[in-house]
Amino acid sequence: MNFYKIKQPFTELFPGDFSGNTMQRQTPKVLFSMVNPSGFDAPEMLVFNEKLSQEIGLGSFNEKQDLDFLVGTHLPQNIKSYATAYAGHQFGNWAGQLGDGRAIYAGEIINDKGEKNEIQWKGAGATPYSRHADGRAVLRSSLREYLMSEAMFHLRVPTTRALSLALTGENVIRDIMYSGNPQYEKGAVVIRTAESFLRFGHFEWLAAQKETETLKDFLDFTIENYFPEITSESEEKYKDFFKNVCTRTADLMTEWYRVGFVHGVMNTDNMSVLGLTIDFGPYSMLDEYDLNFTPNTTDLPGRRYAFGKQAQIAQWNLWQLANSLFQIIKDEKFLEKTLNEFGTYFWRKHDEMLCTKFGFDKLQKGDDDFFTNWQSLMQNLSLDYTLFFNVIERKKEDRIEIEELQNISYDVIDEIQQKKFEGFLNQYKVRLAQNTISVEESKQLMQKNNPKFILRNYLLYQCIEGLEEGKKDLLNKLIEASENPYEEIYPEFSVKRPDGFEGVAGCSMLSCSS
Repeated sequence: MNFYKIKQPFTELFPGDFSGNTMQRQTPKVLFSMVNPSGFDAPEMLVFNEKLSQEIGLGSFNEKQDLDFLVGTHLPQNIKSYATAYAGHQFGNWAGQLGDGRAIYAGEIINDKGEKNEIQWKGAGATPYSRHADGRAVLRSSLREYLMSEAMFHLRVPTTRALSLALTGENVIRDIMYSGNPQYEKGAVVIRTAESFLRFGHFEWLAAQKETETLKDFLDFTIENYFPEITSESEEKYKDFFKNVCTRTADLMTEWYRVGFVHGVMNTDNMSVLGLTIDFGPYSMLDEYDLNFTPNTTDLPGRRYAFGKQAQIAQWNLWQLANSLFQIIKDEKFLEKTLNEFGTYFWRKHDEMLCTKFGFDKLQKGDDDFFTNWQSLMQNLSLDYTLFFNVIERKKEDRIEIEELQNISYDVIDEIQQKKFEGFLNQYKVRLAQNTISVEESKQLMQKNNPKFILRNYLLYQCIEGLEEGKKDLLNKLIEASENPYEEIYPEFSVKRPDGFEGVAGCSMLSCSS
């Protein structure tokens, strides 16, 4: 692998702590701390993403030569690894310094096309930002990160990527549900990549310390490297940056709703300024359609991060970013106007997205009522979000058998509910007739925007259990299905969540350590 191509421009441009000390502490006025991964003596490769490695310029994988690097052991001399400092609001409250507690940067690589990608280990050891933890990761959380980040990419949702997943050969103690019953689990390291891992929290960190000059330099760096569409100069470019972040964030939320993704912990430190899905912890793909669903047990009291609230929370997070950028932009009316326009833009994009899922060529007057009726039907009949669209795509008539409806419902279906569904099918047929595109074009639109396969939590749970026993069959199937989500490669995955998985720790109930 081409490790020699990896460089660390970030550490040459901004203030940092070069001591290499991993003791957990406050690091005021710096944006990073130099830190080495712990290294592991007996790693074992589980998955390597050869195609991604080629795309970003790392080249082919040779297990004898490259495995050590992929778990952070015996690093080449050009790799000067580091962890970044950031702050944030967690569950709506200011949390102060946070930072990369389990992530360590190898640096940045540029491929032959000039495309940049940052490379991180996750789970390779402690940093000054580990917050009383060990910086390790377990197989359970690492597998979830690897599979879902790649699944999101193939679903066409902006996301970080996963390069590799390896066992460390160590056991790590974790209390999965914070219940006072810690247990040993297999340790693992995942390497993840992205154009950049810059978060809202990086800007909050500098703003909170009134490091205005560094904040301005940091903005200039971000715009120059990751926002080529911004061509304005002087103070105007900072306004364009904020508008761009708002647009990218709204577009990301629309994509989450399209595929039914629930992040679970949308703290400001988990929000990417590039509009990427970042930090895969207590997430879930939606089974039954429920706007109030949250997969995160920590979020259960108030359901702040529930499926239906994600766009609202994204806007709240943008307010916090705006507060941080005010030191540079200094135009309160502009910031308020831009933030207020977020909702208008998001809902237009959201409704246009729903049109594609239903096979409508464009948004029409009256579609608000149609979508409201659909939402009521989904919740009243406890219908599976993904399977619903798969069924209506195949429907040629206005009837549905009770058994067929039961196969996509988590409730007991009777004739009354059957009639409600058929009534909706009739409304849908009337609305489809208003299309100006052909029936075949409408079907193609649905097939492009409605996945046949989603990475459900029960499948991840089964996969993790299998790997704990050394079985990789399901892992290989899930990788193949995730790479082809708009095809039905494995019909056995095109079913609703089976009975018996509701309320299972690590499956339907997840904590922030997941």
